[in-house]
Amino acid sequence: MKRLAALMTSAALLATQTGLAQMGAPGERPTALSAAPGPLAAKYKANADKILAAALADEEGYAHLAYLTDHIGKRLSGTPQLNTAIAWGAGLMKQAGLQNVQVQPVMVPRWVRGNESATITYKGEAGTIVKPLHMLGLGMSVGTPKGGITAPAVFVHDFAELDKFPDSEVKGKIVVFNPGWHGYGIGSMYRTGGPSRAGAKGAAAVLVRSATGLAMQIPHTGTLRYVEGQPKVPSAAISVEDALLIERLAKEGPVQVHLEMDAHMEPDVKAGNVIGEIPGSEHPEQVVVLGGHIDSWDVGQGAQDDGSGIMATFEAVSLIHKLGLKPKRTIRIVFWVNEENGGAGGRAYRQWIGDKIGDQVAAIEMDGGAEKPLGIGYGGFGGSRRPAPPAPGVATPSAARPSFDESSLPPDEKQSFTTMRDIVSLLGAIGTDTVSPGGGGSDIAPIVADGVPALSPRTVAEHYFDWHHTEADTLDKVDPDSFKRNTAMLAVVAYVLADMDGRLAGRKGDLHE
Repeated sequence: MKRLAALMTSAALLATQTGLAQMGAPGERPTALSAAPGPLAAKYKANADKILAAALADEEGYAHLAYLTDHIGKRLSGTPQLNTAIAWGAGLMKQAGLQNVQVQPVMVPRWVRGNESATITYKGEAGTIVKPLHMLGLGMSVGTPKGGITAPAVFVHDFAELDKFPDSEVKGKIVVFNPGWHGYGIGSMYRTGGPSRAGAKGAAAVLVRSATGLAMQIPHTGTLRYVEGQPKVPSAAISVEDALLIERLAKEGPVQVHLEMDAHMEPDVKAGNVIGEIPGSEHPEQVVVLGGHIDSWDVGQGAQDDGSGIMATFEAVSLIHKLGLKPKRTIRIVFWVNEENGGAGGRAYRQWIGDKIGDQVAAIEMDGGAEKPLGIGYGGFGGSRRPAPPAPGVATPSAARPSFDESSLPPDEKQSFTTMRDIVSLLGAIGTDTVSPGGGGSDIAPIVADGVPALSPRTVAEHYFDWHHTEADTLDKVDPDSFKRNTAMLAVVAYVLADMDGRLAGRKGDLHE
């Protein structure tokens, strides 16, 4: 008890010294509502303080992340490294004393990058430029014919510009997209949908500016989605600088591109979701599930995306168990598989739940990195009444997006939002006592669509998309203190949701952020 009191004192002192109790977030972020202490805060304050102190003193979570990233490394679906990570994760859960540990079998795709390169050639009055490009093939892309493709570039900023070209002016050429940087939602739209849009007009291949605002000659990979019935064309991401260079040169004269990619698909491989639990003391059939995805891209170490997510959520559950806290409901940790290029893990989990979906009390996914946390996003309200996403290739301007109006919510959703403010008020000592609209993740989307309330951490998100899907996604990018604070926040929220008498409201239908 003396050690616990000392840890609690040091936790409060650390929060004061770092100014996190008054922490704000630079730049644009979702509307965050201040915490309002209420009955739940009073009931759970003592246990919440124990959790916060233990989390801020914990060293094991970051050590586990270091092992995962440095010794297992990148974990693309279908690779031996992924299955090594899966076996290690199951062992870790057993070692922590979690119960019902299992690996739920899931078949995952096996996409192989192979050798790849791209070069541009420009011949103009000022001379000739031949330059290799900084590139990464997009996940699930087909490869080029042996010897590659050499073709003129057609430069466009967006889909509207592409559509203005007659098909005859695109056929057989390589389309280069540079939509600029207007956030990941728009940037990734050109990566996922650009290949089929260009292929439908007869393009031979596609290059797309990486979905990032950072210009450091670092290409960002990510998955594409071929539209059924449209040609599948080889596609790659290029660095911001190279996209801008092609744009400048294209204004002066023709730019030729040579692209070689050995990318190809192999037969699916058996992998699995890793699952462990703290069984509920009164309602073990009711479940609060949290986790992240264990797979990563085949570049970097998958440290922020999503090693930090699975290790922070695991450590949150492990700390609850270590402290001897026994919530009324079951707390389940899941390392979902194949989030990056298929989503098979999330779909398999939904199938596994079956007709017991009503017993899924809440779902928390951490898949936005472990930067300095601000609070929790809650997406259980609104359901199918929230606006659907724009049609492929159509961006929704920020000004056109409806603002969040808590007063317009139905009574049960309004009460749930009040409950969440009460819960996060317990997190003032670490500066994460806000709740904002929106929350969820790709892996929990299948159960959220069936009415399970969705939550996810909100961070300052200052650099996540600088490292995301690149060789730079390595352990050194994860700050240990921020990692601990994410762990602390997750542990408190998960514990209270699993133990409180009521439950949050959810709505059937897609929850679009």
